[in-house]
Amino acid sequence: MDLFFLSIFKFVFYFSFQMEDVIARMQDEKNGIPIRTVKSFLSKIPSVFSGSDIVQWLTKNLSIEDPVEALHLGTLMAAHGYFFPISDHVLTLKDDGTFYRFQTPYFWPSNCWEPENTDYAVYLCKRTMQNKARLELADYEAESLARLQRAFARKWEFIFMQAEAQAKVDKKRDKIERKILDSQERAFWDVHRPVPGCVNTTEVDIKKSSRMRNPHKTRKVSYYIKRRSLLAYTEQYLEYDPFLVPPDPSNPWISDDTTFWELEASKEPGQQRVKRWGFGMDEALKDPVGREQFLKFLESEFSSENLRFWLAVEDLKKRPIREVPARVQEIWQEFLAPGAPSAINLDSKSYDKTTQNVKEPGRYTFEDAQEHIYKLMKSDSYPRFIRSSAYQELLQAKKKVLVHLAFVLPLCKAVVMFATILSLLSPVPVQLDIW
Repeated sequence: MDLFFLSIFKFVFYFSFQMEDVIARMQDEKNGIPIRTVKSFLSKIPSVFSGSDIVQWLTKNLSIEDPVEALHLGTLMAAHGYFFPISDHVLTLKDDGTFYRFQTPYFWPSNCWEPENTDYAVYLCKRTMQNKARLELADYEAESLARLQRAFARKWEFIFMQAEAQAKVDKKRDKIERKILDSQERAFWDVHRPVPGCVNTTEVDIKKSSRMRNPHKTRKVSYYIKRRSLLAYTEQYLEYDPFLVPPDPSNPWISDDTTFWELEASKEPGQQRVKRWGFGMDEALKDPVGREQFLKFLESEFSSENLRFWLAVEDLKKRPIREVPARVQEIWQEFLAPGAPSAINLDSKSYDKTTQNVKEPGRYTFEDAQEHIYKLMKSDSYPRFIRSSAYQELLQAKKKVLVHLAFVLPLCKAVVMFATILSLLSPVPVQLDIW
């Protein structure tokens, strides 16, 4: 079975069965909603209940505290056609004396109805044959009938014959039964051919269907490998979680001491921060200091053009749209044009694609070239940086700076706080020459 239709099938059944369970409880003879026949002027309205009855039942039996929430839930169920107002085409729930009627299970959404336009044409044509005020076509229905008559002009005679046959069968039914069935059939079409401007619960999300029809092609990985990878990642980053491993200085989210954040933002990276650069190139690139050290290393080897190109493309993606065309040309002239001062090494496929993209500049003009350069740096430049003496010196650096900052920053804060308290208590301004 097609993956898309299988997903729609599962979706409809999952949510429909949940709503249908509630509907079944509503129709229970003892604990359900009381269904009654209401006397009207010169007529009777069979098998109805009021909107306020539904709201009260939902509030009581589903442990809903807010009546607005119960009203919203009831409106969703009405929009799917499980019950409907007997005198309105708009399927919504009102918390008042408006009369509603339950839909027959034959027309429930779980039956996966997909009615054709010919079926709708037969239904509308049948309505025109019955001289009843309650069966008169609404304006939008009359327009739909005229449109369908033009579309099915060649087989309209067949449609008319079907409608005529159904009308004859309906006339043989009991009056009350016919009245109920007419309203249920009308409610069915109000779900599948709703009033213009109303919610269409049977409409398929185009974006969702596109994703289901064209799923991403990913390589399947065994559960054992996934588990091992997740455990390795957790163990690697465990010491960087201040909630799981108490840091020194203390966790600012618990102690209200911001020293930890100030050290993290410092341009003097600590051992822990430098060690994190070795986890992967992404860690080095997202840290401003790590990015700077990586660039310095590449400049010392006269091979910084790849990283500068990558950073320029990242900056391009954040530029205002009015600046993008000019910036695209600058990047092209610096890194990719014939005779460019900082030419980068691209494969022919990426270069040809980028050349075409430059003709219509955008934020993602250099996407293919950037991806190629990223792979080159990850396989060549980054491993050399991690093995370099510059990185090893940073990694093996002593913690003197960290210890000094961890001691000095709280001390400075304490002195400032002490001076503030003295200035508030003393009538004479206090000046502390602490430096």
